[in-house]
Amino acid sequence: MADRPELHDPRVLRAFAHPVRNRILTELEAHGPLRAADVAQLLGIPANSASFHLRQLAKFGLVEEDPTAARDRRDRVWRATDEAGFDVSLGEIEKTPGGRAASKAFRQTKEAWAHRLVEEAYGDDRTEGTHRSITEQAVLLTKAEARELTEELVDVIDAWRTRNQDGDPGGSGGSDDSDGERRTYHVFQIIQPFPDQPLEP
Repeated sequence: MADRPELHDPRVLRAFAHPVRNRILTELEAHGPLRAADVAQLLGIPANSASFHLRQLAKFGLVEEDPTAARDRRDRVWRATDEAGFDVSLGEIEKTPGGRAASKAFRQTKEAWAHRLVEEAYGDDRTEGTHRSITEQAVLLTKAEARELTEELVDVIDAWRTRNQDGDPGGSGGSDDSDGERRTYHVFQIIQPFPDQPLEP
């Protein structure tokens, strides 16, 4: 995995932490270039709202227009920029002016989203034609090895994303989905030391 730039600007962190804008970046990451109308349909929001949030993301350098995907000069197609793929060091951001407030907003947004993902994963809804998996594993690692494992897992997801954006319906290994329909899947992983909190007797 190529080294990703580290985010230092608290203003960009605030833009990234907004729930709708974060979701837009997620869909651009999964689908590749999209129009505001595509974003609106995927998120179930008005097209003018999608356009507004895309412009705000562009303001902070997180998305840009993709003229190669446009039908003509009036057709606005958006893609995520390289700057959208970055590492967030909250400790460093908190040292900058406005960093603590931006970090707090980011943490609150991400914590709420993580709770929603866990509730969804363990909930009763089992949508026909979809797959869910919850995996918990333990492994002994140094800090450097934990970083290496993270990078290897990111590379695996990146390979799947690139393959499906290129339109390969099955790819090597194929798929057992009879209709070939795809939807955005969310891969959520946490790599951290095992919690120290003692278990109740």
